[in-house]
Amino acid sequence: MTNAPIINRYESIPVHPELNPAHPLVVFGDHRFCAGEMLEVHKMTGPHMHSQIELNFVLQGEMTYWFDGRELTVSEGRLCLFWGMIPHQVIDRREGTLFICLYVPMSVFLGLASLSRFRDAVFRGAVIEALEIRPWDREVFSRWRDELLSGDEGAIEIVRSELTARVMRIEREGWQDLREQGSALASLGQRSDDWVPHVEKMLRFIGEHAPGNISADDVGRAAGLHPNYAMGLFKRGIGMTINQAIVRHRLDTAQSLLIATDLPITEVAFESGFGSLSTFYDAFQRRFLEKPVQYRRRMRLKGGKQVA
Repeated sequence: MTNAPIINRYESIPVHPELNPAHPLVVFGDHRFCAGEMLEVHKMTGPHMHSQIELNFVLQGEMTYWFDGRELTVSEGRLCLFWGMIPHQVIDRREGTLFICLYVPMSVFLGLASLSRFRDAVFRGAVIEALEIRPWDREVFSRWRDELLSGDEGAIEIVRSELTARVMRIEREGWQDLREQGSALASLGQRSDDWVPHVEKMLRFIGEHAPGNISADDVGRAAGLHPNYAMGLFKRGIGMTINQAIVRHRLDTAQSLLIATDLPITEVAFESGFGSLSTFYDAFQRRFLEKPVQYRRRMRLKGGKQVA
């Protein structure tokens, strides 16, 4: 997201408000189909998260994201997409870089049963880059942006259908994960339309409440489901358990706080939702293969910051 406002058909919300220096990780509560108003890319002062899938089409120049502890550069004419609940931040861009940024509700992706590998890669934290760019993509993305900003509900529904088809073409024509992740991916197989809103509600609940004291049962109840049924549905749909998703989100929050704040490790652990330091250290080292203090020092030195 840029530091311009998002405009959608319901309300305007700031994309990059003044950040509290003690807690610079911003989590946006908007879940709707919308577009970034500004074309110019700006560097951000801290990481942020949001529940939608974000699509970036770079019109000119190039931009560098900090994404889940990695630096990824997207240049002119490239199209990428990722899940906004993975902490991300524009840390650099060439002067005058322009892009089109679209925000798509999770339900659009959850409903694409034929794209299980593609869809599940997104929810596992992949940054998907389309390998095939069509000559008309620039014009089409510009039109989609204009129509989303127009507030015309009929046009917005057409954009939803057209954009869904474009995503299906990305899967068909070829894509790569810019983070070069490889993983075993799950599929729901036989489905009905009923599962999509349930899984979306669970993902939202985790994104909004993981720093608090929540359990897998809480996540299931938030979607109006029996906990055992919810656990099975979530596992088949997303490819990980509810508890794994909760821990993943807490670790995403922790790594952002380690990089962007000077909070003591103990506070980082509890602010991220971990009930004990030992649990935090164990989970952090399993995922990042180093201790939190080492991770903070390495990332700060890489960014040219002094480390105490």
